[in-house]
Amino acid sequence: MRKKQIAGIFITGIILLSGCARSSTEPGTVQSADETRTAETDPTNESMETGENSEKTTSFEIDTSDMFSDSDRNVEYNEAESTIIQLSDEGSFCDTDTVVIDQNTVTITDEGTYLLSGNLSDGMLIVNAETTDEVHLVFNQAAISNQDSAAVYIASADKVFLTLADGTENAVSNGGVYADIDEDTIDGAIFSKADLSFNGTGKLIVTAAAGHGIVSKADLIFADGSYEISAAEHGIEGKDSVRIAEGTYEILSGKDGIHSENDEDETLGFIYLKDGIFKIQSQGDGVSAGNWLLAENGTYEITTGQGGVSAEEKNSLEQHKQEEQEKSAKGIKAGAQMLLKEGTYCLDTEDDSIHSNGDVFITGGDYTLSSRDDGIHADDGAAISGGSIKISESYEGIEGLTIDITGGQIDITASDDGVNAAGGRDGSSMEKGQDPFVSMEGAYISISGGSLRINASGDGIDSNGDLMISGGETYLSGPVNGGNSSLDYNGKAVVTGGIFASSGASGMAQNFDPSSTQGIIMVTLNPQEAGTQIALKNSDGTELLSWKAEKEYSSVLISSPDIRQGESYSLTAGTEEKMITMDSLVYGADIPENGKAPAGSETPKGGREPENGEVPTGGRAPMEREPAENGKRPGEMDNKPGMGEKPDNENKKEIQ
Repeated sequence: MRKKQIAGIFITGIILLSGCARSSTEPGTVQSADETRTAETDPTNESMETGENSEKTTSFEIDTSDMFSDSDRNVEYNEAESTIIQLSDEGSFCDTDTVVIDQNTVTITDEGTYLLSGNLSDGMLIVNAETTDEVHLVFNQAAISNQDSAAVYIASADKVFLTLADGTENAVSNGGVYADIDEDTIDGAIFSKADLSFNGTGKLIVTAAAGHGIVSKADLIFADGSYEISAAEHGIEGKDSVRIAEGTYEILSGKDGIHSENDEDETLGFIYLKDGIFKIQSQGDGVSAGNWLLAENGTYEITTGQGGVSAEEKNSLEQHKQEEQEKSAKGIKAGAQMLLKEGTYCLDTEDDSIHSNGDVFITGGDYTLSSRDDGIHADDGAAISGGSIKISESYEGIEGLTIDITGGQIDITASDDGVNAAGGRDGSSMEKGQDPFVSMEGAYISISGGSLRINASGDGIDSNGDLMISGGETYLSGPVNGGNSSLDYNGKAVVTGGIFASSGASGMAQNFDPSSTQGIIMVTLNPQEAGTQIALKNSDGTELLSWKAEKEYSSVLISSPDIRQGESYSLTAGTEEKMITMDSLVYGADIPENGKAPAGSETPKGGREPENGEVPTGGRAPMEREPAENGKRPGEMDNKPGMGEKPDNENKKEIQ
């Protein structure tokens, strides 16, 4: 027997994670049998000019009706009709010829139900049945350790069901070495070449000093049970899929907590999470699917890498690139579409908290996210229609090529951009060499509902294409430095409904497009202190809108259905008060086609009288900035991680 050393460090410790209240919402049901994504309407200049909402219609539908069979959930067994296997060092016993015992190796060769109890301190349980056989294992106070290989090895079967008997505590472990038993590589404390399904209400403790905790080279299914897994590499790995109906999972892993990936079949490598309680502390990703990922409900407490404690400590682009190439430490990651329907998520992550190489759809749930990189990132589209989302720390709050917000309560704190529509892979707001002032094809941000609060040190809302606001309430505390602005877009920005209120620096302040159909007021001010109140009143003195600025500011931008052409308003901001008459729907500036202020413009448009500090023609306030270097906008791009260069292993079928 040739032994093969698997590199790994034995991981011990107790997972200590902050508590989250369990969501009481019942999981929904996915009805459609097809997985689809449609784009009915793209943002165009024509639709922008008419004030139409041009948000893209998206859907992600998976038939989940056959994810769990009746056998997966069946925990019943008749002890009198079961084959009893008593485990004992050098003394294991079974009175049937379908079980072969060779010292401390117990091999099951036929289908049936097998009830196991006892202890093997250095042995192995092998299932080597016909590929048409279904084998039912019942662990009833069973403990198996193997210093040289897997404790449980499913070499051949159609499917194996492992039931954890009620009230029992069972354990399997590997000592740090995996021996070559056959032509296949074994690298898990529990290793299966067939479909493997767990159920029952007992407990299973899995320890892998090297390799993975539980591995299936086919489907890996958990219908119920309590699991405590410590692994040098992945905690749970299913090549074709990982499917979890319910149960409790505490995972400490040197790589991913839960992992599925199939490079040979693009329809496989998915993760389906119906419910469950998950406490995951991983050096890699918390949950990683090479294909799609669907979570219907559950409670997720996930910490990856060093957690999201260093968003303000990214000192250099090169350092970030090196870290990205070395590992991925995202909270929940999918190589294709991701749908999060309900649940409670507390994610403290070194990398993106929620990440998809395709689209992200969030329809409900409670989210508390702290990230060293993005709170929510989609290489393609990010769509949020419900839920309560608090991103307490991030580099960028929400990033995607397209961003659709139709509902939900969202609170974002970001050390760079709050919401950013940009192309490319994670962290690459701009592709290398791209002109930051040129609109990016297909990029847009659409806000049509929900509540959005943003505190951003970079741009508050940054679209490398168009921006459309047709509903909802958006309150934004933008940058204090003149190299960024509360609102930044390279295409057109149109308001047709909703409430938008922002404060920030005036150096690069940008107004909405004059084709907007809702009233807009933009003013510049003498610098005002953080915490001062901003209020808009009509000519009767009725307060229409008020909020408190979170940081110091010198520019205010407001749009509200209560702002009407031909009427007068007063705007109080800190120590200043502005009297405004709306001669047109846009007060403060007209935006030329290229989105930039014409040279030498001084006179404000859309308002009655130019007052000291008003915004000049062209939509952007006068810019106090240094000359651009290497095509970058000063103060914006220098410390942007991963800009235009991402590791090749961040695509759908090469998930780290």
